[in-house]
Parts: sequence; structure tokens; C-alpha cells
Amino acid sequence: MPIAAISSNQTDHHGRGYPRPQLQRDSWYSLNGPWDFALDPDGVWRSPGEVTWSEQIHVPFAPEAPLSGIGHTGFFLACWYRHRCELPARDPSERWILHFGAVDWGATVWINGVFAGEHEGGYTPFSFDVTDLAGTGVCEITVRAEDDPHDLAKPRGKQDWQLEPHSIWYPRTSGIWQTVWLERVPATRIGRVAFTPNLARWEIGVEIRLEGQRGADTRLGVRLRSGSTLLADDSYQVVAGEVHRAIALSDPGIDDSRNELLWSPHAPTLIEVQLELRSESGDLLDRVQSYVGLRSATAQGDRFLLNGRPYLLRMVLDQGYWPEGGLTAPDDEALKRDVELARAMGCNGVRKHQKIEDPRYLYWADRLGLVVWEEMPSAYRFTRLSVKRLSEEWTSVIRRDYSHPCIVSWVPINESWGVPNLPDNPRERHYVQALYHLTKTLDATRPVIGNDGWESVATDIIGIHDYDDQPDRIAKRYRAAEVLPRLFKRERPGGRLLVLEGHPHADLPLMLTEFGGIALARGETGTWGYTMCRSADDFAQQYERLLDVVRNLGLLAGFCYTQFTDTYQEANGLLYADRTPKFPMQRIERATAGRAAPRTDGLEQIQNVTDAGDAC
Repeated sequence: MPIAAISSNQTDHHGRGYPRPQLQRDSWYSLNGPWDFALDPDGVWRSPGEVTWSEQIHVPFAPEAPLSGIGHTGFFLACWYRHRCELPARDPSERWILHFGAVDWGATVWINGVFAGEHEGGYTPFSFDVTDLAGTGVCEITVRAEDDPHDLAKPRGKQDWQLEPHSIWYPRTSGIWQTVWLERVPATRIGRVAFTPNLARWEIGVEIRLEGQRGADTRLGVRLRSGSTLLADDSYQVVAGEVHRAIALSDPGIDDSRNELLWSPHAPTLIEVQLELRSESGDLLDRVQSYVGLRSATAQGDRFLLNGRPYLLRMVLDQGYWPEGGLTAPDDEALKRDVELARAMGCNGVRKHQKIEDPRYLYWADRLGLVVWEEMPSAYRFTRLSVKRLSEEWTSVIRRDYSHPCIVSWVPINESWGVPNLPDNPRERHYVQALYHLTKTLDATRPVIGNDGWESVATDIIGIHDYDDQPDRIAKRYRAAEVLPRLFKRERPGGRLLVLEGHPHADLPLMLTEFGGIALARGETGTWGYTMCRSADDFAQQYERLLDVVRNLGLLAGFCYTQFTDTYQEANGLLYADRTPKFPMQRIERATAGRAAPRTDGLEQIQNVTDAGDAC
């Protein structure tokens, strides 16, 4: 087994950027690349010594994905990974932290044959201090990933439980599917960073928690900059390993000056943050880089507000799959390009559907300007175990992504998945309500949609899924003067009540959060969509007619079209799976946004390149 040499980098040699973009240090080492691999179909091997190593896999791609070099799409209960690397020198006081971006679903880790720890949950990161196990010189990492393909009581999103993908479900994702990396850190260090902007008070809340050794008195320095302008340079005593402070900014008072500092899709201003941890004598213990966006996202009356002003959300449903990588993007550039393509379509946001996206996607959405609805992947059974699993992982999701300005809402449940008897089962209703209130407890700054699509029992926004293919009927359903009483009492998009009896719904924003689904395939068999068309021009005309109606429905506070790209058997994307548009991007943008907006953000190159889709 070869020994890999590792080196510090800001972008690794596989084209992936810093895996934790809101808490960056200089000394990180990517472990992506070739690992020894073995399938364990029945999950019989329990320790590294039992494994028969037979193949190599390219981490971080799941074994089901072609880019992994494995491409095994059958059923198996477990799989194993092994990697040997030579550790660089470190100061005796420093520690080695081994990080996993995501491993689906349960992971057990050994270092040099010794148990290091375990984790459950396929969408959230975890890490271990492996210093004492790694020692010096060569470090051998072994991972057992267990993922029962038939278990419907765990959060699995769009991963199919049948052998072949069917209906709206896709190939499974097992094992490691996000970056694995080592970080060399100080013994006393900054372990958690969270920012809470408050526009009403024109301040930024800062929460810092330390990890590692609890030494003598320490102080935290916080420096905020916007471009070349210094906004704050403060120092705080660390008390009980934590700092909780509100940094008041100098309020310019008038909107013109305020707007220069606010984050929004059309002006994604980010405030760069430098954090320094120092000892009582002034010695530097730790330094990290971060950023924050000064913005607010709220629901008020029947409108969604961004930065205190009504903001019409023009979103597209994004499953987050790539043909060769599955849930894993080929590289960082692919994540950036998806953000750019959504913007070039005329969208100001995406609804990430049944996937907790790689933090690098959120980084580019923060940097380039795109709002994100973050949605928890569903479990499909309602049991005590599924409630425990989903609640715990959802808590970890919110913890990971709390500070990203691009995220403007949380969606714990979609279309009553996992709560199939919601109208008649009080326990299921209490569960959705509990998830809503848990989310509001962990983050009181964003709207929460308890159950998107229908059967709302606790929400800040009523999301409606309606795939009616007749624009005239859509117009009549959502435009009439008596629409609200009729919608809530008589209309049943998707065959479901929008709001269950006994739950308030007046004066909440309404959004059409799934509609369209117009399909155009390249000739593949077995593809489908909610509405079929035969040519690119037919597709364009259907999209334009539908969006002309939906965009002008004053009742709606926003909309989300299905969907961004074709995804496996679903041919209802605005783009093919390889990200080629099905008709010209400028025409898509004009239909989505209601005008052909002049490009001021560098996206004209994307439009010029991708207009080739007109030939399809």
C-alpha cells in the first residue's frame, strides 16, 4: 500500500477549495485521491484486520458514482476505506484533527489500527483529534461506512431503496462523499464561529467557542473589514471558553450608505472577519479567517422581506446531482458554475431539494449572490428512531450552516414525507410542529417552512406544489378575488389540503414552491416529466407562457420552478444534466425575471457559451 505525501494548500490538487469556508486556517491537508477500498455486502467484517482489500476508490466520490472508479450500484450494507499518509512535522503543542465532510450513513474510524471514533448521519461533518493515535511519521486511516440500502427510517433524501432508480428517486450514495482532510491546530483554539446580523440595531452578533486545552486567561480579537474600510477592531476576554458579543457598527443612517454594506443577490457584499486568540501575555495562540453578510430575512404579513423590503423570490429547484459524481461535484469550479448558471437564468435563489449541499456551494452562493432554501433530506417512515435520527441531524445541519448569509429559510419536512398520516395522526402533527419550533429555537432569524408543499401545521410561509400544466388554470386558481378562502377550503393542489384545520394561515406569505416540471429529453428512453414537449422551441414557449402567468400573480411572494437540471430519469430540467441549456439562456432569463437584464456580473460569458442550447 503506497504512502501518500500531503502538503498544505488553499485549493487541493483535485480542484477543491477550503472545505470549511467560514473558519479557515493556513495548515490544512487534503486527503482526497486514491484510497484502498473493499465492498462488504453483508456487513460481516467488524475490524480492519478482517478486510480483504481488493480495489482502489477515488475519494470523495461515492462508490456508486462513475468518478469513484468503482461504479457499483447494487445493494451492499457496508464498505471499507484505507489510506496511509506521511504527516508533516508539527510543534509538540499542536494537534492533528481529522475531518470528514460527510459519510453516508454511519462511519467508524481507526487510526493505525486503533479505534478513533464513530458518527451517524450522512449529510453532516465530523472530526476526531487523532494526535495521540497518529504519533509521528506514517498515519494509516481506516473507515468502515455502513449504509443499509433498505432502511427508510433514516434521512436519505432522494436515494432509492429499489435496485434501479424509479419515479422521483435516484441512485444511492454510500460511504465518503465529501472532502476528507487533516488540520494542524493549536492546543487551545477557536472551535466554533457563529454570526448573527441584526439590521434593526445595525450590529453583528459574534459567538465563539474554544476547543482543546483550557489554559490561562485568553482574549479574542475580532477585526471586521469591508473592502479597505475597517469597521471594528475589538478585543474581548474569553469567559468559560466562550465569547458572546454584539458588535455595533457605525450606522450611516440613510439607505444609500446603508445599502453599500448590506448583502443581497444583486450586491453580495461580505464583511471579512479575522479572529485572533491571544494569551494573557499577548502571545498569538490561534488565528482564523471568516466572513459574515449583513442582511435580514423575514416574513411579514403576506410578503417575504430581504433587508426589510419586500423581495420576490425567483427560485429554481436544484437536486444537486452530477452525472459522473452523483451528489459530489466534479470539482470546486462545478459548484461555482452552478451558482453562476442559476443567476444567468434570471433566478435570485435556489431551493436545494432533499440534499444538504457541500459548504463550498454555499460559499459561492455567499460570494456571488444567490439565496438558498435549505431542506432536510427525508426519512420515509414515522418511528421513534426516525424522529431521533432526523432531529439530531437537522440540529447539526443548522449548526454547520447558521452563518451563511445566502440561506434565507429552513425546511425540515417536504410534502409530508415521513409523516404520511399528517391530517389524521396527532403525533405526526406534533412532530412537524416540534421540528418547526426546534428550528426557531436554534435560529430565530430566518423563516421556517415546517412542511413544504401542503398540509401545513406550523410555518412562516405557505409553500404550494402545483404541477397543473395549464397556465390559464394557474391564473384562475391564484388570481381571483376570493382566492384565499377558496384555496384553503376547496382547492387541493396535488390532491392535498394546503393548511390543516385548526392551524392559522391568515396573513402569511404564499409561494408556489414547486410547479412546471416541463420535460424535454435528448432521445433517451425511460425519461419523464410532469409535462412533455417535443422540441426546444415548444419547451421555450411553454416555459414562457407559464412564467408569464406565475411571475405576475400578485398573490404570490415568490416561486420556485421545477427544475434546474435533468436528473437521471427526470428530464424536466431547464438544463440538461451536463449543464447545457435546452434553449438560449437569455430567453430563459427573460421569461424568469420578466426582462433581459443587462449583465453586470460577469455572466455574459456563460450566456454566450451556453446559448448553443438553441440547437437542441
